[in-house]
Amino acid sequence: MIVLVRPQLAENIGTVARAMANGGLFHLRLVAPRDGWPQDRAWRTASGADAILEAAQLFPDVPSAVADCHRVFATCPRPRHIVVPLRTARAAAEDLREINGRALRAAVLFGPERAGLENDDVACADTLVRYPLNPAHMSLNLAQAVMILAYEWWTAAEPTPPRQLQTHATKVATKGQLEGFLDRLVAELDASGFLEPAHKRPGMVRNLRHWFERGEVTEQELRTLHGVVTELSRGRMRRGRPEED
Repeated sequence: MIVLVRPQLAENIGTVARAMANGGLFHLRLVAPRDGWPQDRAWRTASGADAILEAAQLFPDVPSAVADCHRVFATCPRPRHIVVPLRTARAAAEDLREINGRALRAAVLFGPERAGLENDDVACADTLVRYPLNPAHMSLNLAQAVMILAYEWWTAAEPTPPRQLQTHATKVATKGQLEGFLDRLVAELDASGFLEPAHKRPGMVRNLRHWFERGEVTEQELRTLHGVVTELSRGRMRRGRPEED
């Protein structure tokens, strides 16, 4: 769950709910919000994440907000002179997934917009979370900070391959299919005289092969290329246009 400690602006609570919904986090607790709770302005910025705001729980202080939790993480952009486990957002998300898998309750504390968590707040946590960002400009608003963790939480269990080729209805061509096209293309180029003079032919053919072997050509793309070669092989008399002298 996400715990916002003394949040200052209702609009920021709304954008946090929006970030949480994007990452599949749905439990929000609020500790002593400056302007009280609920606040209509939060709903205006939640972009439809109303259920998170409506179910948000209100607490007077951090100890009461995490009293029923088994693990507590605290976001901490600045170094603290304490001996405690420190995680990146990615490592924290992995830990949280593992904790959740054991049916234990975990909370992540985010501090007020202006100054972050105080030492007494951090003392309630067993693990700190720090984002490795540009050290010359480490400035995030509250929703951005929550969004980074929510993204890592989601991707920790997301099955989508990190790299793939979108082919729609077609498939990636096999090497045999590609070889068949290249053989045909080279034969037509030989017939047209494109691969002359003879001593340059091997290098030109290798360059053509490197070009087509560089990526994953799809079956549909090969069919299109076969059509191109077919039209070229019929000669230059097309649509009434005579051959050039």
